Order: sequence, then structure tokens, then C-alpha cells
Amino acid sequence: MKYDFTSIMDRRGKDAIAVDGLGCNPGFAPDKPEEGFDIIPMWVADMNFPTVPTIPEAIIERTKHPAYGYFSPRKEYFDSIIRWHETRNGVTGLTRECIGYENGVLGGVISAMGVLCSKGGSVLIHRPTYIGFTNCLKNNGYDIVHTDLVKDKDGVWRMDYEDMEKKIVEHKIHAAIFCSPHNPCGRVWERWEIEKAMEVYKKHDVIVISDEIWSDIITAGHKHIPTQSVSEDARMRTIALYAPSKTFNLAGLIGSYHIIYNPYLRDRVEKESSLPHYNDMNVLSMHALIGAYKPEGYEWVDELCQVITGNIDFACQYIKEHFPGVEVSRPEGTYMLFLDCTEWCRTHGKTIDWVEKAGWNVGVAWQDGRMFHGPCHIRMNLALPLSRVQEAFERLDRYVFNREDEE
Repeated sequence: MKYDFTSIMDRRGKDAIAVDGLGCNPGFAPDKPEEGFDIIPMWVADMNFPTVPTIPEAIIERTKHPAYGYFSPRKEYFDSIIRWHETRNGVTGLTRECIGYENGVLGGVISAMGVLCSKGGSVLIHRPTYIGFTNCLKNNGYDIVHTDLVKDKDGVWRMDYEDMEKKIVEHKIHAAIFCSPHNPCGRVWERWEIEKAMEVYKKHDVIVISDEIWSDIITAGHKHIPTQSVSEDARMRTIALYAPSKTFNLAGLIGSYHIIYNPYLRDRVEKESSLPHYNDMNVLSMHALIGAYKPEGYEWVDELCQVITGNIDFACQYIKEHFPGVEVSRPEGTYMLFLDCTEWCRTHGKTIDWVEKAGWNVGVAWQDGRMFHGPCHIRMNLALPLSRVQEAFERLDRYVFNREDEE
């Protein structure tokens, strides 16, 4: 490969929550490992790969000029976004006017909710659910109505359209959050699935907030379909949220954006976003996006997706062969696994707390899936060099799922 996805980065002391945050936030962050085990960071949804070189190059080049005052976004910023979506997702008709800055996708969700829903109003969202949605909606006083994803006979997570419609009618819902690809389940929705969901939303006049931050991280054999692309109604009914942060490991720089074709919705979301007076672009994050969306960025993401595909293949096969009772639906996008340990815990007389802690003790810093509404689940980040993923699974094999003494 042209780019480096094998070197092991030492992130200690570099402000990384993934490693320096262990033991600092009980109930959220993993505990520190026992003596003799180093940390394998597999909880926070960022990557343990060096990003594409054009990003630091763009940042460094801008910082050479010793003035960082007030600025306006460059035309190149908007052109880069338009070209990215056209090239990678086949998007046509996207103009600069449809693109608006957001400090973060969750901030964009709340700005959109402020337009769509009164405080205390209900919003439909699929379960399992990304913890960021849960927290930001609760913190801002919205009522979350869950509709469960269900596994089909092949273990693939599917939407329950009848339940979605039932909940919409019962709770008089007019706002929904749609996660595509889905976090934490890893589904890359097929076009017909999105079309069917959007028909339900159209029938009941539900406006959709579509979080597509994972849209670039797609495994081999799958393709991201932008929600706004499935019909003209979907185009006008959807507030879509994107960012280069998940794709290029830029979360610490801040900087997301929305795409809204409907001028009525766009004007109101932009007004809502402006009200706190701190939803403003950072000059360095602007240059980081421009650096990310250069031709090298396209190549880098293609290689990244190959690496993630290989890591997922290894992990799912290892689980199948070595961890009887642990179930996982193979993610089609994202780099997260969502492990269902229900049967293993029942068979071995253990709790999910025991499983979680046993992994932490040996440096496998994975995450409690209950925060994502998985009752006996673990969420696990695979965006590491394959050698580290292999080491993590060997430790889980020896010290957790197949240990000789189950304390």
C-alpha cells in the first residue's frame, strides 16, 4: 500500500482520550489495565492510524503565515466538498448555498431539532442507538421514541417499518434521526431500504435528520447511498450531516457541515445554528478539510477501507471459531463491532460487567454496549493496525472468553 496502516502509533501524552482517558471517567471510560499489559485502544471511535499527509501539510503551510485573524471560508472549501460528494457518492446538483458549517454533527442535530420540534417533543430513532444521540437529545429536553432494529434469518440488522409507522402515529412524531451507515450496528443501508423508510416518513410528514458521518468508511462489496438521493421528496425532506473527522481522524480539530436542499429548512437551520454565537469555523479545520479532500485523500480512504475490511474479516472469523456464544453481525460500514455476549454470559454464569472488566484488565480497552442500548453487548473499535487487532483477540481468547479459571 502507498500509505501507512501498519505502524503502531504511541498516542500517550498526545491528548488522546483513547489512551490517556482510561480510568479518568468511571462509568464511561475503561479502567486502566493491570501491570504488565499495555493499552490497546478499542473504545473511542477514532482511529489509530496516521492520517493522510496532505492534511498536516495543509495545516503547516497555513500556519507559516503568522496571522490568524477573522476570515471567510474559501471557495476552495466548498468546491472540495462538492467534488468529494460527486466523485464518491454520485451526487449531482450540490451547490455552495446548500452547504453550511456545523461545529459538530451532534450540534447540527440539535440545531435541526430546534427548528423541527418543541422542547419535550418526540423524535423517532432506531435502537441500538449511538450514545451521542441519546445524550444530546436528553440534554436538550427532547423525548426519544425508539424503534428497534431486528436481525433477519441471516443475522443482518433490518428496519421494522411497521413499528416505525406505529410509533410515528402513536406519538405524533414529525422529526426522525436516521443514521447511515448505522452506528453501532454497522449497516450500510441498501437503496430499497432507504426508499421504504423515506416513504414512511413522507406519509406522515416527518422531517429527517440524516447523520452520514460514517459514509466514507464502507467495507468491500457495499456502497453508501445518500439519503437525499433516493427521491426528490427525500432530497427536500432531509437535513444531512457530514464531516471529514471520522474519515480522516480529525475530531480534535472540530468541523462538520450540513447539506440542505430545501431553502425553507436551510434558512431556519442556519438561523438556529447561529444563535449561540460560537458555531463558527476554525481556520485550521478549514484547511484540514481542503487537505483531506485532495486527490491523495481519495486514495488514502480507498486504502483505509481495504484495511478496515481486512480487520473486520479477521475479527468476525476469530469470534466464530474461538468464542462460542458470542454473536456479531458483520458490519458493512464503520470500523466498529457490536458484540452480543448474551449466550456466552448465560452459558458461563457471568455478567457483561465481568466480561467488560476482564478485557480492561488485560489492556483491551473496549466499551460497554449498554450505553448504546445493547443489553449484553460490547462495542469494539477495529481501526488499528492488524497486528494490534490480532493481539487484542489473542488476549481475549486467553484471559476472557476461554480462560481456564473463571473467577
